[in-house]
Amino acid sequence: MGTYRSSELIVNPDGSIFHLKLKPDQIPDRIILVGDPGRVKLAASHLTHPKEVASNREFVSYSGIYNGNEILILSTGIGTDNMDIVVNELDALVNIDLITREEKTIKRPLKLIRIGTSGSLQADIPVATRMAASWSVGLDGLMKYYARPHLPERIDLEQKLNQYLSAAEGFPGIYAAISGGIFRDLFSTGCEWGITVAAHGFYGPQGREIRAPLAFPGLNELFRNFRYKDQRITNFEMESSALYGLSEILGHQALTICLIIANRARGEYIGDYQPEMSELIRYVLETIP
Repeated sequence: MGTYRSSELIVNPDGSIFHLKLKPDQIPDRIILVGDPGRVKLAASHLTHPKEVASNREFVSYSGIYNGNEILILSTGIGTDNMDIVVNELDALVNIDLITREEKTIKRPLKLIRIGTSGSLQADIPVATRMAASWSVGLDGLMKYYARPHLPERIDLEQKLNQYLSAAEGFPGIYAAISGGIFRDLFSTGCEWGITVAAHGFYGPQGREIRAPLAFPGLNELFRNFRYKDQRITNFEMESSALYGLSEILGHQALTICLIIANRARGEYIGDYQPEMSELIRYVLETIP
């Protein structure tokens, strides 16, 4: 238990949290996270009585009702650095008294589901596939700045994958984080499952070479061929390792489901994917407990 100084936990004059501009009474148990602020209205269009709650930079939020449950739709922007802000501030809103700045005795877990877009690494995963991430592998260094719980299976995956990737000489290494346990059975049908790689860039870190040469040109092929138990690396996106890692530490349940809009192995891109995205949003809203 602790008390947090104003320089460490910044609260706006109106009582809202610094970046998200949200207040504690605006946070329901079920939160849908989308990267693109423009996707918030699309997601909110599925809700009853949707209304804008807050807007600041890339962080836009709407709330409404679906199947009798209050839902918050919140955009995160791109990258694990933004997800670091989002998860920490959502946790502070429900588990710290922003007036006294004291940690609450009874903690409140949140259900955080990220709905995003992604590129498939495997030739047999076509565009328009719904891909859920059992694990997320982070190429960034974010979670190295946090003290994490000792989870033997996660450590085993990290060790095996880092050893495997040592074939790419000089590669700085990865970390891994697991999805929330309550979601694995609930979303067992209606989507595919695999290990996602959360890259800290869209071009070089995901093996896209335009004019800047790649330091690890064979990295994507290494990812395609890796196996952990009965799982394989299926796709790239840019946020899930931070979402999973911080949720693991803070006691929240997290899941990412992405719409595959490109197949990297076959060089395909779906084009207009808004109808499929709208159906994915509906599927998540129908399934979230």
